[in-house]
Amino acid sequence: MNLSVKIFADGADKRGMLEMYANPAISGFTTNPTLMRKAGIGDYESFARDILAAIPDRPISFEVFADEFDEMERQARWIATWGPNVFVKIPVTNTRAESAAGLIRKLAADGIKLNVTALMTNGQVREVAEALAGGAQSCISVFAGRIADTGRDPLPLMEEALEIMRPHPHLSLIWASPRELLNIFQADAIGCHIITVTNDILAKLSLVGKDLAEYSLDTVKMFYRDATAAQFDIKPRAMR
Repeated sequence: MNLSVKIFADGADKRGMLEMYANPAISGFTTNPTLMRKAGIGDYESFARDILAAIPDRPISFEVFADEFDEMERQARWIATWGPNVFVKIPVTNTRAESAAGLIRKLAADGIKLNVTALMTNGQVREVAEALAGGAQSCISVFAGRIADTGRDPLPLMEEALEIMRPHPHLSLIWASPRELLNIFQADAIGCHIITVTNDILAKLSLVGKDLAEYSLDTVKMFYRDATAAQFDIKPRAMR
């Protein structure tokens, strides 16, 4: 594939992350507390440091998990010390819908690389871009997949987000929470900088460009194989 968009693997399973690390198409990694919990991670910092020892040369985002901004700041500053390739994920608001812009501005001005996460409106993109202006290299994660889950087309919003961020070349737009492989090509077509992709979607990369007639036949064979393996049987009652 000849793509301009960078693909970041999204997950918290060490084995899966190392498999993706071996793939030169993967430019970086993202995690979050939900993925870590799903993966059964018990010790956040130990896991993070273990991953950073194994993957020392590609960007990796680790998220704060406090809800008060002073504690968020403390966690962010500590996470930032774990390695030069670390981006600290800061949610766009806390759970009370209070903007994190003030904290974002403070951390960015101090040279901490951030990945501001969970954005879904361009009002948020504008506020966060202004907070990150003049600071360290950072990312803005717009959850295009979740926007699509509401029945809205995320493409116009993502295109507008790129325009909002254009005056700030040190900022990268992340197409977050994609739902299908097609999203990679959509993100690339509009000039999005990064897309985060889970391993189950990345596993479909081998299908890119596959002949559709051949794919149709493969599907027919799959149905037949599974019906045979299940020993399904349909006979008129008189024949039983």
